[in-house]
Amino acid sequence: MMTNKFLPPAGAPRDLAMAQLANSVGDGAFVVTSALFFTRVVGLSEAQVGLGLTIAWLVGFLAGVPLGHLADRKGPRVVAILLALSTAISVSAFLFVRSFPLFLVAAIAYACSQTGLTAARQALLAGLIAPAERTRIRAFLQATVNGGLAVGALLGGIALRFDTEAAYLVVFAVDAVSFLIAAALIRRVPAVAVTVRVQGEPRLAVLRDRPYAVLALLNSIMLLFMPLISLIGPLWIVTRTDAPSWAVASLMIVNTVGVMVFQVRVARTVRDLRTATKSVRYAGIAMLAACGVFAFTAMDLQPAVAAGVLVVAAALLTLGEMKLASGAWEISFGLAPADKQGQYQGFFGTGPAIARMLGPALLTTVVLGWGPIGWIIVGALFLGTSVGTGPAVKWAARTRAVSVDGSAVVA
Repeated sequence: MMTNKFLPPAGAPRDLAMAQLANSVGDGAFVVTSALFFTRVVGLSEAQVGLGLTIAWLVGFLAGVPLGHLADRKGPRVVAILLALSTAISVSAFLFVRSFPLFLVAAIAYACSQTGLTAARQALLAGLIAPAERTRIRAFLQATVNGGLAVGALLGGIALRFDTEAAYLVVFAVDAVSFLIAAALIRRVPAVAVTVRVQGEPRLAVLRDRPYAVLALLNSIMLLFMPLISLIGPLWIVTRTDAPSWAVASLMIVNTVGVMVFQVRVARTVRDLRTATKSVRYAGIAMLAACGVFAFTAMDLQPAVAAGVLVVAAALLTLGEMKLASGAWEISFGLAPADKQGQYQGFFGTGPAIARMLGPALLTTVVLGWGPIGWIIVGALFLGTSVGTGPAVKWAARTRAVSVDGSAVVA
């Protein structure tokens, strides 16, 4: 009997999807309102907010592997529940703190909880789903997350429209409740087997896995597309193009809707490490094309034409994102030892934190400082990184009991 590859997962994966939907609604509201909340309600300066969040995500980056290792040893379900609860507590703390030191403590707790929660959920997914199905299920989860982010962004937009302390407090309370709901949904998921460390084995083996570390670094570079959508693209539109102001919103709309509708379809083409590297390579081509189209908008174009060209650029960048995600999921799962998925996913999952920390300053200098040539340089970086992923995957496959085409071999 044929199965529909676009049907949502049933059972435990569906509970995980609903959990991610719940907290992605909170995340969407958080992203939209956090800057104004921290400055207008908490009372911090813009410099304090930037410094605090940079420090917080740096600590979160360092905490990813230890928290993933904890998920391996204590069980990813239990750790995911605890980290969802700690995220809710840290978000709730923002409602009461009114000084920079307390804000920094809450922000660090939030960043560590989010980073660890991602690693624990990935390990839980790896333990519940057969390897052949992981990328498809992960794609469905990503589409669900984007739907939740869209709803959360709408809630955040309503708060921005009122622009009152009460409105911001309600949004942050909703964010905290969303993680409580996520914890309750994760609790319904079956537990997976807990692994025991072999005597003499390094506690954090992933830190000694050089091929996997290289792949995590390459993935972090590719994830620099994230600030392009959320920060650099909007600034470019406002300062360097003749496009109307609503074109800024079109970037996020195209990206969010595109991932919601097409992520599962795009991920269907990824079945093993060979097709995963091919998908990442296509991502580099699409991102280079997107950067070229962005550079083109610096020309003297009519506002309507500039807006249309920007939609094309956003669509190409979204295609690159979906291709990258599909390949990266297969690579991160397929090359991680079954008994160490937590720490390996924690390590691979530090890419977004790195992109958030380094991307804004780097891309602002290159793109906004150098103009169209800066876009071409960033696009070439994406392409070169995507091409380098293939040899790195082959190197990693030679060091463990997998092969690029998915057949088992002896390490």
